[in-house]
Amino acid sequence: MGNTIKSTSNHLKTQVQSIANDLQHGYASDEGEDVNGYDYLSDAFDIEYIVSSKKQFLGARVCVAFGGPNIWINTKTQTVEGYWWGETEFASYSHDSMDIESVLEELWECC
Repeated sequence: MGNTIKSTSNHLKTQVQSIANDLQHGYASDEGEDVNGYDYLSDAFDIEYIVSSKKQFLGARVCVAFGGPNIWINTKTQTVEGYWWGETEFASYSHDSMDIESVLEELWECC
């Protein structure tokens, strides 16, 4: 049982770090083209907008994996948040190479 928990924790950490790395450095699609924010968000499971009391966009939480593990990108804190079986893992990114923040703000303004 202990090895299963350790394996789950390592798997979660690897996935969270991988997503943070993709945000930081970008990646190419199977066709070899750079993935942009629109492409990336087309696979999102949910988007929770973070807005001020004046309905100004401040950021968003984007669900990019669920069911084991659940992984969210929080653009306000520039953090990837992972949750699985009571385990949590966080990874920061300092640069949004796919510019998903701008895409999310544009989507919010269209609402």
